[in-house]
Amino acid sequence: MKEAEVHENREPLPRQLTAWGIWLLAVNSMIGAGIFGVPAGAAALTGPWSPLVFLGCGLLLAAVLLCLAEVASRFRGTGGPIVYLRAAFGPFAGFQAGWAFYLARLTAFAANVNLLVATLAFFWPAAGSGVLRLVLLALVIGALAIVNIIGIRQAMRTIGVLTVLKFLPLLILVGAGLAWIDPGALLPERSALPPVVDFGTAALIVIYAFVGWENALVPAGETKNPARAMPRGLFWALGLVTLLYVLLQVVALAVLPELGDSEAPLVDVGAALFGTAGALLITIGVIVSVGGNVAGAMFTAPRLTYALGREGSLPAWFAMVHPAYQTPSRSIIVFAVLGFLLAAYGSFIWLAAMSSLVRVGIYMACIAAMPRLRKRFPEAEGYRVPLGWTVPISAFLVCGILLSQVEWLSLAVTLVVLLIGAAIYAWTRSRRSA
Repeated sequence: MKEAEVHENREPLPRQLTAWGIWLLAVNSMIGAGIFGVPAGAAALTGPWSPLVFLGCGLLLAAVLLCLAEVASRFRGTGGPIVYLRAAFGPFAGFQAGWAFYLARLTAFAANVNLLVATLAFFWPAAGSGVLRLVLLALVIGALAIVNIIGIRQAMRTIGVLTVLKFLPLLILVGAGLAWIDPGALLPERSALPPVVDFGTAALIVIYAFVGWENALVPAGETKNPARAMPRGLFWALGLVTLLYVLLQVVALAVLPELGDSEAPLVDVGAALFGTAGALLITIGVIVSVGGNVAGAMFTAPRLTYALGREGSLPAWFAMVHPAYQTPSRSIIVFAVLGFLLAAYGSFIWLAAMSSLVRVGIYMACIAAMPRLRKRFPEAEGYRVPLGWTVPISAFLVCGILLSQVEWLSLAVTLVVLLIGAAIYAWTRSRRSA
């Protein structure tokens, strides 16, 4: 029996996600707080060349996405990288991928919920501290948990509404800003070409606005025809987000000549276009954008512990499905509680670099798994990367270049986390065999 069929037969969660749902999850994971800040950094380093940096990052990630789309299309089970690496390298590799990915998502979720409440404090200063802050954190996280426990359709409706709302202020900026554009003034002069090192640094800044699409790989077990829906949803998401980011950068350069000096670039662009109302519009956009991002995280991240519980690397308790709503309710509750504790009491900014490191490491591991998966499941139906091994090798090298920029402290922290995960894995396995 093919691997895809094995996972399809065993997966108890109902298949309701389509390519549209995968697109929603990927877009919400990519468009978060990053795009509201990185235009300034990119402009400071590369000036009028910065829109090309956004385009280049989109193309570089397209190579990685092509590889992961092929891997994802061969499987039907929930878990994303957990399932892929387990099939290629064994259960321990799958567990470590899921463990690291889960912690990275949990930390990012808590950070974004904190940012969401802090932004609300712009309108309501008392919300930024004390008991009221804790109450708001609990309300936001609790509401997202309840929506996800009740069912996938309600969760996707919530994400869909937030997606529309997060796009509106960005599209308004692009539409209004087009009138400011002088194509001749925006064309970069060859003599003003920045040093290569500045392009590399700008790319590292800009790529943070793109990461997150891999979260949409996790709920394959709830996706109708994932071999078709996964690649389509991911490609549409990356293509649209790349186009939007390039246009935003072009408009920002045209409207705000000193873009590189701005601390809140898109807010300043909104103020230049519409005055105080424009700044308020973009501030609301930040709230909605981050809200959509955390809603997507609440949907996808609990599926990681659910998958680890199903395959025996975590206690089976995590894999229990709610009898009425058919959702992994226990994993959702655990994620919500841990997210609240981190958001309320944890200082986790220092884990941001580790989060990016984990993502890139998972990209590389999934690409490295491609030869074994192609050999092991040669007849599995799914997407196939074009141009032979050119794209996978290029994507792997790009990820390696990104990893070379990571500080040693982040590498050390990541190693400690993986060692803790190894201990948990050994303990769970020993209890199962006892």
